[in-house]
Amino acid sequence: MAANDQDIMDFERTRGNLLNISAQKQQLQIQSNALEEALKELGKTPEKKVYKAVGNVLIMSNVDDVKKELQEQKESADLKVKTLQKQEDSTVEKLNKLKHRIESSVKGEENEEQE
Repeated sequence: MAANDQDIMDFERTRGNLLNISAQKQQLQIQSNALEEALKELGKTPEKKVYKAVGNVLIMSNVDDVKKELQEQKESADLKVKTLQKQEDSTVEKLNKLKHRIESSVKGEENEEQE
């Protein structure tokens, strides 16, 4: 077996991790954007009370309380996006290192075959 088999398996596993991280980040970015839009709309309303969904029911809530809750959810989503971005960057760096090791190993094997 070639010396780079473990690197290839690590590369594939890490690539799968990167896809998962990217998908999670995208979902959180979509959630953050939706929360931002909801906050904008709440800022425009002259109403003091609004309905909010709690499970399968709508309940009347104070606009300021809903704004505060949505802002906290948005901040949490944004923080998670930043964390996932760091994980994504680290994973890309690991993939690049593995790719370089695999390419170097393949070139080394080609050189040995030519001799």
